Amino acid sequence: MALIYQARIVPTKAELLSGWLPSRSWAGAAPFELLAAYRFDDPAQEVGIETHLVGTAQGDVLHIPLTYRGVPLDGADDALIGTMQHSRLGRRWVYDGCADPVYAAALAAAILTGGRQAEEWVEKDTGRELRAATAQVTGSGRPGTAVPVIHTATATDGATATTIDASGREFVVLRSLDATASPDGAPTLVGTWPGRGEPSLLAFAPA
Repeated sequence: MALIYQARIVPTKAELLSGWLPSRSWAGAAPFELLAAYRFDDPAQEVGIETHLVGTAQGDVLHIPLTYRGVPLDGADDALIGTMQHSRLGRRWVYDGCADPVYAAALAAAILTGGRQAEEWVEKDTGRELRAATAQVTGSGRPGTAVPVIHTATATDGATATTIDASGREFVVLRSLDATASPDGAPTLVGTWPGRGEPSLLAFAPA
């Protein structure tokens, strides 16, 4: 379950991404438009895990995992996208999720065990309200499959994808979803969102 607070955020997520994306080898040109998003759970309930699907000026769709932390992630300065002030949670450090072991562990679990996006509950003055995710994702693995314990994550960007070395296990996160990629029978994560009815490959775990 992902718990979401009604809050004012400065700068906004869109503003943070617009400042960071031009520096990425896979991002294309501005302007950028937020199309949809989905979340994963952090079992420790300390790190927010949200992945955005972003449209570009060229009509491409980018796949951008983010993590939100209440304190900086040690050794991840190069992956820091920026900080924002959350009116309920205070200062939040926003990271490229591909370099965050908490995201890598959640991605591994989704891919290998056939997981889906987290339920999203909005905290309101009147109580919690279930909100439908704007993107739906599904892993191809089977429940009960062993998931590696992940303590570290190192991200290496390519032209259209990022490879994560997650404590020795490799995962590939597609960045440009219009790019042709072949998982060669590997376990996958696919997703749909408004305007994209056919499942699109989002990530996979090479054999």
